[in-house]
Amino acid sequence: MSFKNPADSPLKAWVRALELTAPIARNPHVTLPARLDELAAAYGAAPALAGERGSLTYAELANLANRYSRWALDQRLRRGDVVGLVMQNCPEYFAIWLGITRTGAIVSLINTNLLGDSLLHAIRVAMPVHVIAGPDLAASVAKACALLEPKPPLWVYGRDLPGAERIDRVIVQLSGAPVSPNESPLPSIADRALYIYTSGTTGLPKAANVSHHRVMQWSYWFAGLLDTRASDRMYNCLPMYHSVGGIVAIGAVLVRGGSVVIREHFSARAFWDDVVDRECTLFQYIGELCRFLLNSAPHPRERDHRLRICCGNGLRPDVWESFQERFRIPKILEFYAATEANFSLYNCEGKPGAIGKIPPFLAHRFPIALVRFDVDAGEPVRDGGGLCVRCAPDEIGEAISKISSDDKPSEARFDGYTDRAASERKILRDVFEWGDAWFRSGDLMRRDAAGFFHFVDRVGDTFRWKGENVSTSEVAEALSDCPGVSGAVVYGVSVTGTEGRAGMAALVADEQFSIATLHEHLSTRLPDYARPVFVRLLDAIETTGTFKPKKQDFIRAGYDPTAVSDAIYWYDRTVGAFRHLDAAAYSRICSGETRL
Repeated sequence: MSFKNPADSPLKAWVRALELTAPIARNPHVTLPARLDELAAAYGAAPALAGERGSLTYAELANLANRYSRWALDQRLRRGDVVGLVMQNCPEYFAIWLGITRTGAIVSLINTNLLGDSLLHAIRVAMPVHVIAGPDLAASVAKACALLEPKPPLWVYGRDLPGAERIDRVIVQLSGAPVSPNESPLPSIADRALYIYTSGTTGLPKAANVSHHRVMQWSYWFAGLLDTRASDRMYNCLPMYHSVGGIVAIGAVLVRGGSVVIREHFSARAFWDDVVDRECTLFQYIGELCRFLLNSAPHPRERDHRLRICCGNGLRPDVWESFQERFRIPKILEFYAATEANFSLYNCEGKPGAIGKIPPFLAHRFPIALVRFDVDAGEPVRDGGGLCVRCAPDEIGEAISKISSDDKPSEARFDGYTDRAASERKILRDVFEWGDAWFRSGDLMRRDAAGFFHFVDRVGDTFRWKGENVSTSEVAEALSDCPGVSGAVVYGVSVTGTEGRAGMAALVADEQFSIATLHEHLSTRLPDYARPVFVRLLDAIETTGTFKPKKQDFIRAGYDPTAVSDAIYWYDRTVGAFRHLDAAAYSRICSGETRL
């Protein structure tokens, strides 16, 4: 069932986005920080950011950001110097990085879930000259900073900590008046504004370069697609250290005079009361949030909301229509994007399960292709002449986008990471002609006959078993439809004496679930080779800050029943059923005595 307003056609959404972003290139010194004082003059006392512990009007947001600009100038930060920011979601977070980047400095937005060596790595790769930490994160950040050489000064917001200064006490002593170009020259849209971390498919997190141009492009593009207005309120519970929760969900609303309700964390229990009481009209989602809400018990207010659009990515086909119908969501704007990518896709038509479609009149601006991919080799397929092979309709391949050879800021430019070697690995060369260069998304997709793109899997998540490619996303969708299953993570595990990797699923299930009938359910949904060989039952799936399952932890644990306390089952072909995997059965599988 669709509740879409037919008056707002996909064409109108595209036109609005193009009109709002067209002036960006013509005004190289108009950045989001530079626009803040104009927004304050226009909207003054109107609410801008509403947090759990405080709120800011437009005038207060600009005033606070200007104080942080002057703090940066007092610290004699030079253009290109980096300040690390480790802080939970709150209105001050946005003001801090806006103010500092106004001076030409760069702010590194560090994942608040990191600890120990991971936190140390994230700080080290950015090489900050100062670090700002929130009150509940200050102690762990101080430990990491103590191991750096040189050791950056640590500033703490809202808490006294030995060896650190209270930045909130310093800020109140500074002027909140607009910072003139005489005090600090305006940065250019070509300048770096932020480092935002992305995990990619392998290795430790990488710091992606985000220019002021990208910040402006994301903010105004989504303002056009969403048709944001001063009456809008966005509900944002996504982490502000990521591009969607920290820029898209906020910038797209603020540039048109609306307000943003900021929450530190997502809560399915509190969600509908929050959305209704705050009169939110927009909701920025990650697909898993929609699944959590759909799997939750009915809420008396789940249809009493004023939401007009839910915008986000990762909403899988098995959730989309049920989510939209149950909660009466008028419109869903699904999109595909990555912080470091030089392209995005947008499903303005609201087609369930699709991540986007490129209108013919924009094909020249979005040169995207799908190329055949060799899962075993982990590389695109090359023809006899050494060039890549384009996919036919509905054929699965890696999504790539041509990199602009122009140095001017544009959406087709690839700005890369702080790590040059990591940047080079994301570039595919000699693709369709010798000498060309394309950005590698690391994502497998298919494009149907109507031109809609569909996400299939991450490169590295797809694995081979019994000579066939298995999509973990496809298997997870089938498992999620099984009665009693509320969460599923699918991955491949190595088995001694076998080719490829055997499928394994970690499931969260309730009393309705039956391991005895699982195979029967899957046999109607999946081919034999795609059905999981191993199943692990657990109470909860640990996730990252963006609600993605920590799949590598499951892969490392494998199917060894002595390595985990959870129950593990294996599919015994001799009896056609799942059986409990004990140490003896595990030994027989590892020795090759039992064939899978």
